Amino acid sequence: MKIMNKGTLYIISAPSGAGKTTLVKKLIAKTSDLIVSVSHTTRQSREGEIHGKDYFFVDVETFQTMQHENAFLECAQVFDNFYGTAQQTVEDNLAQGKDVLLEIDWQGAQQVRHLLPECVSIFILPPSIETLRQRLEARGKDDVEIINRRMKDAVTEMSHYPEFDYLIVNDDFTEALKALKSIILTNRLKQSRQSQNLKTLLSNLLA
Repeated sequence: MKIMNKGTLYIISAPSGAGKTTLVKKLIAKTSDLIVSVSHTTRQSREGEIHGKDYFFVDVETFQTMQHENAFLECAQVFDNFYGTAQQTVEDNLAQGKDVLLEIDWQGAQQVRHLLPECVSIFILPPSIETLRQRLEARGKDDVEIINRRMKDAVTEMSHYPEFDYLIVNDDFTEALKALKSIILTNRLKQSRQSQNLKTLLSNLLA
């Protein structure tokens, strides 16, 4: 019977407007056996978002019930809404040998590292504070007051960069995507993982 390698849990964090979501979508599309864990949130869905695909959209009461049942690997309040990652879903996917990616903020990342210290964490930085504001304004989703608030929170978010294993600057999108893919590939080539994948070859080579 083939013994399946346990997958790797990746955390990706970034300030709002750094381009994290776009990078992750492209990374998932180009990388096999890598999935994004769908988070629960109490915020309202945006146009085009699908329940169960982008997020599990729940009310505050449902979210708090899950909290009390310790159902979340991590949870946090971001602006005026709550976000959480269901622990069982993540662990099931890892046990199936899939690499799982979490898009969470620094607060959630701290919680996950405490419970699963073997996870790999990546922080996405903008090339400049001016570019970050330009990207937030170009989205056309928020008014000036909210953008100012996001900019203030971005500084707090970015101050936690030393807690992460890898830093990537999203200046050139193609290069940032290459950097992300290289991290995934490097971890998949570790001896502890490859020795199981290449068990037959290693046995033949060492016979």
